Amino acid sequence: MSLYESGEMYLESILYLTKQGKNVRAIDICEYMGYSKPSVSRAIGLLKKSEYVTVDASGYITLTELGNSIAEKIYERHKILTEVLVSIGVPYDIASDDACKIEHHISDESFEAIKRTFNK
Repeated sequence: MSLYESGEMYLESILYLTKQGKNVRAIDICEYMGYSKPSVSRAIGLLKKSEYVTVDASGYITLTELGNSIAEKIYERHKILTEVLVSIGVPYDIASDDACKIEHHISDESFEAIKRTFNK
């Protein structure tokens, strides 16, 4: 399965919730992302089928090694792009929203150049 922006957002959200010390369930994702239960259920099913996540018998969702590596990549992009935008005067909430849009579309080459330049 090719992973699209929405799939990356789900993986990043699972990673973020996990970093907050939560055992992540679908309802946590619904609340965090503001999506309906059916939408989250469908997405988790697709991510599970493509082996980006596992779901145990109690409904707890865990990133696989593959899912975690993608989530970490997107999370790093979000953090650094937000920092760069804030550093040039963009208010944090706008910078974070814009970083979320950019992080899924920027090339690896462009991101690495930004990272080298601004993340010293």
